[in-house]
Amino acid sequence: MNLRYFRLGLFFASIAVLFWGILPIALKLSASFIDPVSLTWFRFFVALVFSLFVQLYAGKLNEFNQLNKKDWLILSMTAIFSIGNYVSIVYSLEYLSPGEAQLNFQTAPFFLALGGVILFKERLKLVQLACFATLAVGMVMFFYQHLDFSKGSNSLIWFGISIVQFSALSWSCFALMQKLMSKKLSPNNTLLFVYGFGTVIMLPFISTQSFSQMLLTDWYVALFCAFNTVIAYGCFAQAMRYWPASQVGPMLALTPIFSFIATWAVVKWAWWPDIFSSDDLDFIAILGIIIVIGSVMAMQLLVRFYSVRLTAKSVVEPS
Repeated sequence: MNLRYFRLGLFFASIAVLFWGILPIALKLSASFIDPVSLTWFRFFVALVFSLFVQLYAGKLNEFNQLNKKDWLILSMTAIFSIGNYVSIVYSLEYLSPGEAQLNFQTAPFFLALGGVILFKERLKLVQLACFATLAVGMVMFFYQHLDFSKGSNSLIWFGISIVQFSALSWSCFALMQKLMSKKLSPNNTLLFVYGFGTVIMLPFISTQSFSQMLLTDWYVALFCAFNTVIAYGCFAQAMRYWPASQVGPMLALTPIFSFIATWAVVKWAWWPDIFSSDDLDFIAILGIIIVIGSVMAMQLLVRFYSVRLTAKSVVEPS
């Protein structure tokens, strides 16, 4: 990798991580003026307009002509899983802080690995199983203060954790469905369909009254959430052009760190004090964060390392 590609990859990956890291702050703020379904519809609508313009300009819409009934069914499932991911992560922020939600979402790569075993007959490596175990340990260490279920507040936190896990599972299913369609449809066209499908399906369930009552500052927050979707995914795609996936993946694992820093800054500067409070993190909880992020990074880096090593060995040692 030359220096120019390294710098470009670092720039785009950093922007994606930054925007995904601060997104939960805006999503939590949105709860005061709009419901999760209406906000998700608005995000999809804005992304649809932008994506449709880009794909029309690029002349890529003809890819849809080659799809059969089964492909359209898979695409519809892809959109449904994406909607589940978008809506549920907003609901989870009623019970969790932005950093807690992002840290919990780090189980998504592991759901993705399990899905690969089920759908694509992939085999889990020993290092992946080890990372599964350390991830679980890290999660327990981070939330160990909330293990007393006799306290009502702790039960609510674990309910929020369950919602995040549903969101992570939905995202993983979305990614797997997208992979199934990758031979016939580009990722951009898949996202275009997802945005269009979601805009139509969610329309009967949105609250038009919420939009009519939104203040100017509320519109700023909603527009940030909408364009965050376009910018973050766009930068992620660009980062994949300049960096191998084995480098981009571990970089994205740093997203919870940005969320914790963003939450700390908001509390430090006393912005929206009625909505945000500082995360009560002791040494064990911080160590849990390190273990969780380390597990995700190790899974992506070490699996890539062993794959390359085995490929090289098979080339050197003919069977």
